[in-house]
Amino acid sequence: MGMDRDEVFGQVREVLVDALGVDDDEVTGEATLMGDLGAESIDFLDIVFRLEKAFGIKIPREELFPAESLLNDAEFVSNGKLTEKGLGELKAKMGHTDITAFEKNPDINKLGDLFTVNSIVNYVAGKLDGE
Repeated sequence: MGMDRDEVFGQVREVLVDALGVDDDEVTGEATLMGDLGAESIDFLDIVFRLEKAFGIKIPREELFPAESLLNDAEFVSNGKLTEKGLGELKAKMGHTDITAFEKNPDINKLGDLFTVNSIVNYVAGKLDGE
């Protein structure tokens, strides 16, 4: 059922518009779910459910949004920043997201900025391609 990236983006946009009550034009690739689109952590569950339905795939929530499991582990967080081990874990769990800028200042308060529309599109496209 190969979908190209534009088709995946279009469907992800639809899901986010429905789940978050935002306008189509607000859902750009670079838009962050929390900062730009006003998502709260409770919305993530709804988004995952809607994505599963829209694309017919199974999405373990911690795969798409792994931050919660990281923040609750003392090995991964120190003084409000992710440790080297925490960054390694984040990279392993979020291969679909570019964390280069975040690595320079791994402030846990900035973790939400990693959850962009593009990261969801990358994740879903990878799932559909069987990665």
